Amino acid sequence: MTDPLPAPSRHRGRFAPSPTGPLHFGSLVAALASCCDARSAGGQWLVRIEDVDTPRTRPGATEAILAALERYGFEWDGAVVRQSERTALYEAALARLVADGEAYACACTRRELESAPLGPGGERVYPGTCRQGIPPGRAARPQRAWRVRVSRPGEPAIIDYCDRLTGPQRQDLGRDVGDFVVRRADGLFAYQLAVVVDDALQGVTDIVRGADLASSTPRQILLQRLLGYPTPSYLHVPVAVNAHGLKLSKQTRAAPLPDAALPALLAAWRFLDQPLPAGSGRPATVAEFWSHAVAAWDPARLPPVATLPVRAAFGPRSIEPV
Repeated sequence: MTDPLPAPSRHRGRFAPSPTGPLHFGSLVAALASCCDARSAGGQWLVRIEDVDTPRTRPGATEAILAALERYGFEWDGAVVRQSERTALYEAALARLVADGEAYACACTRRELESAPLGPGGERVYPGTCRQGIPPGRAARPQRAWRVRVSRPGEPAIIDYCDRLTGPQRQDLGRDVGDFVVRRADGLFAYQLAVVVDDALQGVTDIVRGADLASSTPRQILLQRLLGYPTPSYLHVPVAVNAHGLKLSKQTRAAPLPDAALPALLAAWRFLDQPLPAGSGRPATVAEFWSHAVAAWDPARLPPVATLPVRAAFGPRSIEPV
């Protein structure tokens, strides 16, 4: 059994970094947007460490992330939740999906799926090989992934939702994704299931995150419906990209956040096209910045685009941050 869902909050947001390395400018943009959105509404803001993918977790990264957030003036409500400590909750959710006939075992290998067609978003669309049971030639394989059925025969697999920035969105999960993995063959739970369980059990009402995760939202809404969870409001903000158009990340050598917090906070604020005080009232301290940011936050001003380039100072690690 999963924990009972908390009573609905007027507004509860969250920031959920993965401890694969230090925070960078792209992380700051997402954290700033989600925090300001929650605080400006008089709501709560949570921090969750998404370390469900344990092989990618770097020693000391969680502590470094929390220290950086504190240095930059972020304040969160309640204890920091770590996904690595919540496996039993994900087990219970998967068991419910299996019992309801919504999830099934899959013995397909990654190599076998390389020939599957590509969907509009560039993902391989699962062809349904194990949907009616694992084929005899694959039954002896010891490892199993678990997949969720995106539809029943004769039923559409279309998910509609409204993004607070870009408006109505629609995705045909059957055409674009196919039945997707919620537990990997190595036994680790997939991001899609873990994030849905955590958001529901933590009572998150408003999700503000990068536009790179917008393609995951329909899958998460489907899981929310299957598990009987409420669907939060979604706001996907522009993702920071480098001069080559690549998302800032550990893989693209994004520079860690500099020690000097105020210049980076102001740069992230400008990146989000938020208003600065008129005249000579530019914040002179981190505390003054937060006082202004919470009062002035205006989602309607956000650039309605998926990506935006950043200054070189916050790009590749080879360039010194300012």
